[in-house]
Amino acid sequence: MMLMLLVLTSIFVLPTYSTSRELLDQYSHDSTVRNGFRINLKHVDGAGNFTKLELVQRGMNRGKHRLQRLSALAVTSVDDDIKSQVHTGSGEFLMSLSIGTPPTSYLAIMDTGSDLIWTQCKPCTDCYKQPTPIFDPSKSSSFSKLSCTNNLCRALTASMCSNNACEYLYAYGDDSTTQGIMASETFTFGDPSSEDTSSVISIPKLGFGCGNDNEGGGFTQGAGLVGLGRGPLSLVSQLGTGKFSYCLNSIDSTQTSSLLFGSLANLVNTTASDNEIQTTPLIKNPSQPSFYYLDLEGITVGETLLSIPKSTFQLKPKGSGGFIIDSGTTITYLHKTGFNLVKKAFVSQMKLTVADSSTGLDLCFNLPAGVSEIDVPKLIFHFKGADLDLPGNNYMIADSDLGLICLAMGASNGLSIFGNVQQQNMLILHDLEKEVMSFVPAKCDQL
Repeated sequence: MMLMLLVLTSIFVLPTYSTSRELLDQYSHDSTVRNGFRINLKHVDGAGNFTKLELVQRGMNRGKHRLQRLSALAVTSVDDDIKSQVHTGSGEFLMSLSIGTPPTSYLAIMDTGSDLIWTQCKPCTDCYKQPTPIFDPSKSSSFSKLSCTNNLCRALTASMCSNNACEYLYAYGDDSTTQGIMASETFTFGDPSSEDTSSVISIPKLGFGCGNDNEGGGFTQGAGLVGLGRGPLSLVSQLGTGKFSYCLNSIDSTQTSSLLFGSLANLVNTTASDNEIQTTPLIKNPSQPSFYYLDLEGITVGETLLSIPKSTFQLKPKGSGGFIIDSGTTITYLHKTGFNLVKKAFVSQMKLTVADSSTGLDLCFNLPAGVSEIDVPKLIFHFKGADLDLPGNNYMIADSDLGLICLAMGASNGLSIFGNVQQQNMLILHDLEKEVMSFVPAKCDQL
């Protein structure tokens, strides 16, 4: 049996994109954008005093309604049409930015499962309570409404024209919505009050949604959202850099994670050797064009390549099923056919008794008292052209106080999702020009 040694210390386990041509031309000559810039990311629960298992549970609870809706839309039957596009919404990581002239600071949710950049705006018809003042466009000299003929307005799936101003409605998987006026503004990323101004970049005329009517419970961690999906409305598409990467620290780390654009996003900035870099093609789904679909061909647990039918994770002809990677989903959810085989393999290979726990996770084991290290089976995801051998910390969560160690994965009825716990301590490059995704092990707190 192929095993990985985990050391237990207290509660820790240690082992064809499109874009707006106008905006592309505008930023392609901006050396700061071209040379790259970094945005620090904070976990939404980073300020809390939670165990790693508690952090996972809180993230699962936040994403529960979104997962249910995504699973309902991405049904496995090839006879079922996906009737509308859905965007993931909510999220687990926040970025600091400012909007307008003079700049108004706020926290925004990073979301790789949607495209639109938006924030709440005055005057509010229906706005939720946010931790910072709501943006007032009347006080910004750089605010400008977008016309109905603007490319970004045309890229919306739901919009209407009123007095030659583009009005939008954008819906998310948890039934949250934002509605308002499409506009352009100057966005400043980083903290302008910081002594290190090299980490601050201002970008004029970014298209965004100025939301006057924002409903649902998925956004209360921040004052808006920055979409990083594959469509023309997203930040990466508007910048025209063609790529971005992120490196997420462990969910229980006190350090910030990193979101990188331009040349800083390249994997050559790591110390990894070529054989450590794993690259797999991105798949297009016309029914859900924002998502980053990957071709998952199989899964190995220990030394056993599981007998999962090849069709389990495949994208169906009408756009259902498939496998996506998402920064805003906490744990990995596999189609139940695949998950049941993964679960069975761990039960047979772990030398521990299965626990009857109420953690919310499908599979937990009892930890013997006084144990400081434990062997767990290896877990390898076989993508097309890439074998992603996960560190033990990225799929087993131990809690010594509860005497449990749990598999950080669950079952879904349709769409499979590679969650952010499995993405910890890896630099993950989204290359929209080459239409590939690359993974490389990294110490994210040292980038």
